[in-house]
Amino acid sequence: MSSKVWGGRFTTSPNQLVEEMNASICFDQALLDEDIEGSLAHVAMLARCEIIEEGEAQTLTEGLKTVHEKVASGEATLRAQYEDIHMNVEMLLHEEIGKLAGKLHTARSRNDQVATDMHLYLKKKVQNISSLLNDVQTVLCEKAESHIDTIVPGYTHLQRAQPISFAHHLLAYFWMFQRDAGRLEDSLKRIDVSPLGAGAIAGTTFPIDRAFTADLLGFKEVYPNSMDAVSDRDFIVEFLSNASILMMHISRLSEEMIIWSSQEFNFVEFDDAFCTGSSMMPQKKNPDMPELLRGKTGRVYGHLMGLLTTLKGLPLTYNKDMQEDKEGMFDTVETLEKSLAILAPMLETMVVKKEQMYESVKQDYSNATDLADYLVTKGMAFRQAHEVTGKIVLSAIQQKKNLLDLSLEEYQSFSTFIDSDLYEALRPEQVVSARGSIGGTAPNQVKKQLNHAKSLLKSNY
Repeated sequence: MSSKVWGGRFTTSPNQLVEEMNASICFDQALLDEDIEGSLAHVAMLARCEIIEEGEAQTLTEGLKTVHEKVASGEATLRAQYEDIHMNVEMLLHEEIGKLAGKLHTARSRNDQVATDMHLYLKKKVQNISSLLNDVQTVLCEKAESHIDTIVPGYTHLQRAQPISFAHHLLAYFWMFQRDAGRLEDSLKRIDVSPLGAGAIAGTTFPIDRAFTADLLGFKEVYPNSMDAVSDRDFIVEFLSNASILMMHISRLSEEMIIWSSQEFNFVEFDDAFCTGSSMMPQKKNPDMPELLRGKTGRVYGHLMGLLTTLKGLPLTYNKDMQEDKEGMFDTVETLEKSLAILAPMLETMVVKKEQMYESVKQDYSNATDLADYLVTKGMAFRQAHEVTGKIVLSAIQQKKNLLDLSLEEYQSFSTFIDSDLYEALRPEQVVSARGSIGGTAPNQVKKQLNHAKSLLKSNY
């Protein structure tokens, strides 16, 4: 006969390999706090509904708290033979209070129990991740405020395009992360739902009060369908999707920081605390942290694809395949928490080389669009202005001159529309200041979006 709690209809114990494959305690022990929290609420409800006696509820409650303390302190050991966190808690409770521990599982299944644990866990983690993301956004705002007048080349196709405010560039990432914050906040609507009381599939014959346990656990509502309650993993898929988008934004920022810190660009330098050296080349200062942030994006994408693939062919309701929903979720949470926790101070301590940025702008043709715009303001059609400007740029390239280095006579050989006021229009500061449309890089517009960003930070929580 099997020694398992579910072993009544079995005549032999599972194969050893089956035992190892079936056990999840090596990773779902991360749900200890949530499992105890859910069990305490369940016990309180059983007593309130007179399914168990008050004295029994008190003993169960005290026993659960003792188990929690012993496991958390390392005094009690979780064992693979009990498969998962739920049965480990119940067996440890049995050691504490005896047979009464068997009443803990009245009117519930491991199916609704594990779903409840994951809802509780993810709710806490999403809130923590949102707080860490807020820290990154705050640093971006602070950095941007210091560099409204810092001019840097803006790129398209990784080719210099137009001069921009460095603050404008940094705030672009603020808005990406703001959308991430919104997605995380919105996902709580789907996470903040209680499956507890759904049972294995069809509910229970006991007169339970699901609203009461939901209230005790801080859930805003309960699943209206017991089958959906135990089989739904959409909330995890949604989290992994949101996490993937967030990691993509972190990766894009990391990529730019890596480029900026190269000797070829030399726009920024990272604090030594966020870099490593080479075991062979003594001069190296490698941007390992942004490289790791960029690299870890792949594992988060993988967890999303893995869970979608696991779920795609599952019939209702619970199937053992769903045990595969946890490791990817746990790893994604850890990856996000660590990534955001290191990104904020890395940005905060990053040295911005304003002079190098400005020199780069002076050595290119990124003010060519302003030359074309200048011709338009003088009455030339834009298409013609574009063509004339292209010819002027070609001539400057052939002479190895920048646009500000060309003489007025050289300019006027291409168009009589050009006068000496062109030089003011082509200065990097003027090129940036001229873009005063809403959302533009002009300092007055950057200040407006910065104030908007700061107000959003205050309202995020």
